Amino acid sequence: METAQKKTKRSVVKRSKIEAVKQEAKNGPGIAYLKDVPTSPRKMRLVADMIRGIDAFKALSILKFEAKHPSVRLEKLLTSAMANWKLKNPDVDLDKADLFVKEVFVDGGKILKRLRPAPQGRAHRVRKRSNHVTLVVDRKPAEVVEEKNLLNKETIN
Repeated sequence: METAQKKTKRSVVKRSKIEAVKQEAKNGPGIAYLKDVPTSPRKMRLVADMIRGIDAFKALSILKFEAKHPSVRLEKLLTSAMANWKLKNPDVDLDKADLFVKEVFVDGGKILKRLRPAPQGRAHRVRKRSNHVTLVVDRKPAEVVEEKNLLNKETIN
């Protein structure tokens, strides 16, 4: 005789998957979004590329002293992402957490189309661009932190 296994309902399986995703979201990385920034995406990407993959506090100091105007908004966004990470991980100290900028990407937003007068009664189109920025902050993987600690110990000795 074959042993009959009881099938679980699809709704139960679906509900358990949703719960697993919710639990992961509670302890995952800190994410912050910035929508409809009135700067061209190209200019914003120049600043975003400077902080990608760098330690979070080092990235903050880079943005603080950067002369390009999108750096002010990205600095504020980075502090927001760090605060969001802190909310998800209240038991971990922010200074000892070894946070880094895991992802930062800039997408194009709405384009406002305006007209500028041109010679001989013509008009030229002016496109005023905007963008959307997503920034993800997370802890460094354990093996990277261990390598860093080993290197520090070797340089001290």
